[in-house]
Amino acid sequence: MEVGSDFRHWDELIPDALGLIFSNLTLQEILTVIPRVCQSWNKAVLGPYCWQEIDIEDWSNRCEPHHLDRMLEMLIARSCGSLRKLSVSGLQNDRIFSHIADHAGSLQTLRLPRSEISDSIVEKTAGRLSNITFLDLSYCGKISFRALETIGKNCKMLVALCRNMHPLDTAGKPLLDDEACAIATTMPRLKHLEMAYHLISTESALQILSSCRELEFLDLRGCWDVKLEDKFLKEKYPKLKVLGPLVLDYYERNEWEDCSDFSDASEYLAWEFVAGELDDYYDDDDESYAEMWDGEERLDQFELRFYEGLGHHEDAGGVGWPPSP
Repeated sequence: MEVGSDFRHWDELIPDALGLIFSNLTLQEILTVIPRVCQSWNKAVLGPYCWQEIDIEDWSNRCEPHHLDRMLEMLIARSCGSLRKLSVSGLQNDRIFSHIADHAGSLQTLRLPRSEISDSIVEKTAGRLSNITFLDLSYCGKISFRALETIGKNCKMLVALCRNMHPLDTAGKPLLDDEACAIATTMPRLKHLEMAYHLISTESALQILSSCRELEFLDLRGCWDVKLEDKFLKEKYPKLKVLGPLVLDYYERNEWEDCSDFSDASEYLAWEFVAGELDDYYDDDDESYAEMWDGEERLDQFELRFYEGLGHHEDAGGVGWPPSP
């Protein structure tokens, strides 16, 4: 920066300030565009400043399952123990859940819908999730009341739980109150609870209300066997908002039907930049991660358009970094 200048170059901002600015960008932009602007921006993206909150739920709905674990491992490593929020869909195994728990010292919000995790891994790792305040285990079909009970006993700061089910998974099945009972007996500090399309009875719903005295919101959409009169709720729980059991609008289409294959060519192309980044991170002899984003020829063409007109910066050395903005 020139002496006496009233302006400061972007590459001279401290990394945590850059991370705060970059947090307003999309995940694709942070991983694929920002690292190629200049060296200081690349350094900021490689550090924890951009990864205190990781939201790859949309991407994980569309990616190949075998790529998800590697992406999570890379981003969690970058967070350097400062991860506060993680949103990802469709974990395919217990190993990656255990990896998340191993790095959950600062984690407060954890969203894992549609994940194939088991009761046993939750029982083994719940003690490492003690700082969790918000947890989403909706549509996780392999866990049961055992997992919820363990979470309640270990996550004493939990104030919000999402445990929604898909109507197709519960249609025609008998009532099962065990999860509701586990919630009522181990999660008294809940303020927000979602149990849409659960097969619970009126008795178990009342048990939750009597045990979770701080509850402010209860989602019972699709819980057809629950009968709670409005007058009773207003008199006994005046601060509580209950949604359902009647479903007034269509079931959230984006929760399931929007998980189709990626079709936006431009957005897909942007992600191709990350292939090299993942190769550098793992540095092994496995098949190139470029298969995650097919089309090397298209990538070269995109890079050519990206750098066209920028020229070569004399201080960039052999790296080929463009000038700082």
